[in-house]
Amino acid sequence: MGLFNAILGNASEVNTENLSKEFEPLMIAGETIEKGYKVIKDMFVFTNKRLILVEKQLVGSKVDYLSIPYSSIKKFSKESAGILDMDAELKIWLTGEDAPISKQFGKGGNNINEVYQILSQHILK
Repeated sequence: MGLFNAILGNASEVNTENLSKEFEPLMIAGETIEKGYKVIKDMFVFTNKRLILVEKQLVGSKVDYLSIPYSSIKKFSKESAGILDMDAELKIWLTGEDAPISKQFGKGGNNINEVYQILSQHILK
């Protein structure tokens, strides 16, 4: 089911212990991973200090790690047919940028609401 979910663009939660080992070289003192979600080849990694967006190429081995301090997120949105509709697009606007970062979540991806809630917890303090 994991591969099927990935093909559809559904977010699946990633084990934080595995993420901690993988992201150890990128972390600073006192930073911990709270949650991680994988959507196809990309990941959302939430730490206690920032959001890390990971984009992996479908072909090749290039990986882009975009580190976003929570304080630089000025707004975010979830666009769908309704609160319970899981076919959704998440948009994040950063200070100083006109265009948002957009990520697609497919039907059945029940973690889009969790991603939205975690963003809310960090941004709306």
